[in-house]
Amino acid sequence: MTSIHDVAALAQVSIKTVSRVVNKAPNVRDELRARVQAAIDQLGYRPNQSARRLAGGRSYMIAFLYNNPAPGYVSRIQIGAAWRCRERGYHLVVEPISPEGAERFDVLDRLVAALRPDGVLLVPPLADDEELLARLEEMRLPCARIAGSMAAKAFTIHTPERAAGRMMADHLIGLGHRRIGVITPPPGHMAATLRVKGFREGLAAAGLATDDALFVTGRFDFASGITAGEALMNLSDPPSAIFATNDEMAMGLLTFAHRVGLRVPEDLSVTGFDDTSASLTAWPPLTTVRQPLEDMGRAVIDGLVDGSAEAPEFQFTLVERDSSGSPRKSR
Repeated sequence: MTSIHDVAALAQVSIKTVSRVVNKAPNVRDELRARVQAAIDQLGYRPNQSARRLAGGRSYMIAFLYNNPAPGYVSRIQIGAAWRCRERGYHLVVEPISPEGAERFDVLDRLVAALRPDGVLLVPPLADDEELLARLEEMRLPCARIAGSMAAKAFTIHTPERAAGRMMADHLIGLGHRRIGVITPPPGHMAATLRVKGFREGLAAAGLATDDALFVTGRFDFASGITAGEALMNLSDPPSAIFATNDEMAMGLLTFAHRVGLRVPEDLSVTGFDDTSASLTAWPPLTTVRQPLEDMGRAVIDGLVDGSAEAPEFQFTLVERDSSGSPRKSR
């Protein structure tokens, strides 16, 4: 088995220099770093993680805690984070939390006791869990958040939720829709609530009255998309289009439409949010808002590893597919 001594001999450097390169320590000359890395690659050297942890006082593990019920959203972030962890010499530990989140402190305490993670990654709604954020600060455990809305001492990727909601409203209004339903996020999902605010702003800008009956709360899962779709389409004056504030609920809405014989988009336009993999394979393919989820997953790992204060800005884009079109009356 290749050892650190073999790498040092091939690169003609000290063992200490190899260790500094492996641990990504600063103040190593670029020429030395390149030489050591070439030796590592040539010999296929894999550092002993136990020794690495003892030497650096770090675990080289990052914990990803989530209680978001949308698997497509979570998995895309996890993929980006896991690949970036591998590139940076870290491991990603994933811990699901129940939707109620009652056991989140127990999970965190066990993680810290057993693995001593170097940081924690949170996504909504845990990204705005005030008690959890306070516990992490108390434990002096670095935290990185995606789409955290409330103020916190954490590396935070801010996302343009409100502007994206407005963008979807402008899209549907531009197609000629005047009565539009919205499947809103569950309570406590602060980031997605901003999507609804942006959508309402779009309605107001177009001079359209807001009918509260057209706003039905979902749970961010497939089943609630079916339930909300049924409630909206059973109104005495049903909408000609529905915006579901995540793709998972939009998939449920599409299923409901097919079950009752509604043609999409001829009878009902359906739109979602996230651009998960299922949005492209749905029938018809789903009009949605694209979040660069994997890129955001990579960025939060960089923020934790580098101890960054400034997070990169990400743009959301409207992806127009076949599930949205003009209402029948305007054709």
